[in-house]
Amino acid sequence: MILLRSILFTAVFYVCSAVAAVVMLPLLLAPRTWMIAAFRGWAKSVIWALEVFCGVKLEIRGREHAPVGPALLAPKHQCLFDTIVPLALLPDCCQVMKKELIAIPFYGWYAMKSGMIVVDREGAAKTMRKLLADGRQRLAEGRQLLIFPEGHRMAPGAAPDYKPGVAALYGLGVACVPVATNSGTHWPAHGFRRYPGTIVVEFLEPIAPGLKRPVFMRELEARIEAASNALLAAGI
Repeated sequence: MILLRSILFTAVFYVCSAVAAVVMLPLLLAPRTWMIAAFRGWAKSVIWALEVFCGVKLEIRGREHAPVGPALLAPKHQCLFDTIVPLALLPDCCQVMKKELIAIPFYGWYAMKSGMIVVDREGAAKTMRKLLADGRQRLAEGRQLLIFPEGHRMAPGAAPDYKPGVAALYGLGVACVPVATNSGTHWPAHGFRRYPGTIVVEFLEPIAPGLKRPVFMRELEARIEAASNALLAAGI
């Protein structure tokens, strides 16, 4: 049954995404906020389909910590779903993404139109300078800046691997909201099986600006890992 429902969801996901890609094409000529709104609608349709076809519900915790103005968010990253949910929950989300994603037809065009931040992970110092310049600009626009602190998907329960990019953006003088999740237990990073249950996205108490980088990184990792591991242990 899980296999059949997963196949149905995957089919619906790709068909709906293809339709959305075509429908959204004229928005390349519209204001950026229109594209953000379209992304939000698409993200909500994915969340709906995941529950209907796979029995995977979404629970949001810590809504009082979810920012509406300029802020830095650092979510745990276990699967593709983690990139979709913020588009539905945040008013003007700007994600930091690797440049390879921009090469994807339609998606890459729309990400650029939305003002997402694109980084070359091989660019070293040049990449960091661009990240900071773009991040400063997006925050000045009142947007919610999102970066996955580990830079890539990690299996649930795997040893953490936090990268310095999040600390660099934190140095811009903005509060950082850690985000925990158990998404990988229901939407694995590889394969197309989706397992019934509840994906929890938990906004944790913000880390105030001003900490030294090593202190910030320790605090960020401790909060995210403790909360995410607690969700895994709950087995929901």
